[in-house]
Amino acid sequence: MIKPPRLNRGGTIGIVNPSYWLKEEFLEKTVKIMEARGYRVVLGKSPYLKDNLYAGAPAERAADIMDMFTNPEIDAIVCARGGYGANRVEPLLNYDIIQANPKIFMGYSDITTYTMSITQKTGLVTFHGPMLVTHKEEELEYNFINFEMGVVNGKPYTITPPDDFPVRVLKPGVANGPLLGGNISLLVNRLATEGQLETDGAILFLEDISEYLYSFDRTLYHLRRTGMFDNITGLIIGEMCDMSDTEIPFGKTVDEIVMDVVGDLNIPIVSNFACGHGRYQATMPISIPAHLETVGDSAILKILEAPVK
Repeated sequence: MIKPPRLNRGGTIGIVNPSYWLKEEFLEKTVKIMEARGYRVVLGKSPYLKDNLYAGAPAERAADIMDMFTNPEIDAIVCARGGYGANRVEPLLNYDIIQANPKIFMGYSDITTYTMSITQKTGLVTFHGPMLVTHKEEELEYNFINFEMGVVNGKPYTITPPDDFPVRVLKPGVANGPLLGGNISLLVNRLATEGQLETDGAILFLEDISEYLYSFDRTLYHLRRTGMFDNITGLIIGEMCDMSDTEIPFGKTVDEIVMDVVGDLNIPIVSNFACGHGRYQATMPISIPAHLETVGDSAILKILEAPVK
């Protein structure tokens, strides 16, 4: 395991946009919010590029990521947004160079492709957490507190749910193991490839957005049949945003689908955790040992080691 150097308050955050294109006016607004917190922000080339839906061609986006890793002035790399397109960029990254230049790398959604690939191929701890689009003024405090707990403070920390966004305990219990996971669709896309996620002994977290309930059921059941859940120690379902039903109702909620597919496992299972596409974003360090514990009708996630050095 390689822990990246911590981000000092007032340090320099490099912004890349390695998937979908993002409007420049939105960049300007969110950059100002980050700068108001005392950080220096440096935008890479990809936030200004546009190739149809994408923030530049795959080679351009890959080069921007690599430039941030090799630039000695950049202390942390935060993605501007997700979307789609990481699958074409990820094979173009130079993992030897990334391993030789360890830095904080953070994002979620489509960025799951990068976080999991970097961690699996280099041993570098990456972060499923707030992106530039997450730092909106009205929801900044919880996200920014968790951001700084993860990459600035340099010590173990505990993730607790926001007061107005309670975790739902589907199955009580206690779990220990390295924290792994991300967007469900991206993890499914890695099956039967060299990037397939090895989950034995892990606390696994999953999240997604804009799926039909029947599709979520199909995906979760497919993952069950691949053996992905066989040896995990705990399961965290993040906020499943904008889930849809069909004209003929599927007949089960997200929680009911989860329990129908994996409820027989002898592990704690929680849902509605603040690690999805919604308003709140906890910072989840990939591969760091963690402790999941249900407490009555809530749950806490303890990050047992500092994920940065």
